[in-house]
Amino acid sequence: MSGASVAAPREQAVEAALDRAASACAARGAQLTALRRQVLRLVLDAPHPVGAYALLDQLRAERPGAAPPTVYRALDFLQEQGLVHRVERLNAFVGCTGPEAHHHCGHGHDHPHQFLICASCGATAEICDDRVAAAVRDAARAAGFVPTRTTVEVEGRCAACVAAGQGGPSPA
Repeated sequence: MSGASVAAPREQAVEAALDRAASACAARGAQLTALRRQVLRLVLDAPHPVGAYALLDQLRAERPGAAPPTVYRALDFLQEQGLVHRVERLNAFVGCTGPEAHHHCGHGHDHPHQFLICASCGATAEICDDRVAAAVRDAARAAGFVPTRTTVEVEGRCAACVAAGQGGPSPA
């Protein structure tokens, strides 16, 4: 299979995601401007979580005058609209896998954020596990704390890196 034939479905998937994002924003009375769409495309195209300054560097290829506030404002909007998540541990952003990926757990974008971060290759997977969310919520409440947002980030090694023997001894 050629690189072009692999890229075409990926590009089509990203375009479809961008169109869904524009529709979702419009339904909420917000606008996915050309700049915001471009930043979202860069996040969705990235193989791993991507930082704001890496996005800025890529954005400057087409918008030479782009400045940090440009990217941060776009990222703030994309987060508010539920289109990207900030992975705190990495100070980077990933596209939200979307409500269609969370239908099994009954969450839209308001789902508990849970990320598995590979320390070897940088791959990051978003998961939705109600048991994790419930355990954190219950522990917080037992401490007299009322959580308003929960993000769980687990650092380790992905299956591919474990299988390849990368990153040290096997996890316990």
